[in-house]
Amino acid sequence: MRISDVTDESRTLQDASVTWVTAHTERVTFGRAFLEDDELRVAATIHVPCKHLRTPRGDPAIAPDGYTPAGSEGRRSEVRCEVHGFRGTVPRSSQLSPDRRIGVRRSDGRFALFYKGKHRVMDLRLKRAARRSKPEEQTDNPCVGAPCYTSDKKRGAACCRDFSVELALPDTQVFKEALLRARVSPFACKVKREDKTTMECEIISACGYLADDGITCVLHDRSLPNGQRAKPSLCYDWPKLGKDETGHGGCVLL
Repeated sequence: MRISDVTDESRTLQDASVTWVTAHTERVTFGRAFLEDDELRVAATIHVPCKHLRTPRGDPAIAPDGYTPAGSEGRRSEVRCEVHGFRGTVPRSSQLSPDRRIGVRRSDGRFALFYKGKHRVMDLRLKRAARRSKPEEQTDNPCVGAPCYTSDKKRGAACCRDFSVELALPDTQVFKEALLRARVSPFACKVKREDKTTMECEIISACGYLADDGITCVLHDRSLPNGQRAKPSLCYDWPKLGKDETGHGGCVLL
């Protein structure tokens, strides 16, 4: 995935961009960030099944998150490709089970993020609320209570579960492009070629910084060691939508 052009963006913005992108871990496994052709990129595996894979009854063969539970190998039934007619058993996903994934929130209370050009695990200070502030004024998260939803009809924190990405995928990679276009929609959708070297797509993959309620951001009101906000700027510095762009239904910000 392409993150940013290092010739145009500051180190602070690069850190925010990598932190934001690599936090969407529900259906994507990320590698390390690296530089190539003056671009900051990160290797990624998208865990969304093929839309043509069906059980004998015609149902999708595996769950939309692409995860096959450990120990289920003996119970896997025969599946078929509805396009080519191939038959076999459901291949085991390379994605780890939820309790084994390396998340952005650690059990020891620390956080994994990109800071000063490197992946780090850090303690992040929580800013103190004003002494006389009312309880309802201690949060400025406009998404709390908003009726927004993504195209899979799941409500709440739509921006934190739906993100668009640029993929460094040359048009010579015909096989990989075909695989990308065959994913189950809407979990991987709006796939299009931008130019000879770049493709774009939209993925529904929840951010790992979401709290247990699925809406609150655990980075909210936390600070980096340099005093800057720990929450990536992409989460609160909203761009204006173009004439052909649409926001999420029910969003209070757009």
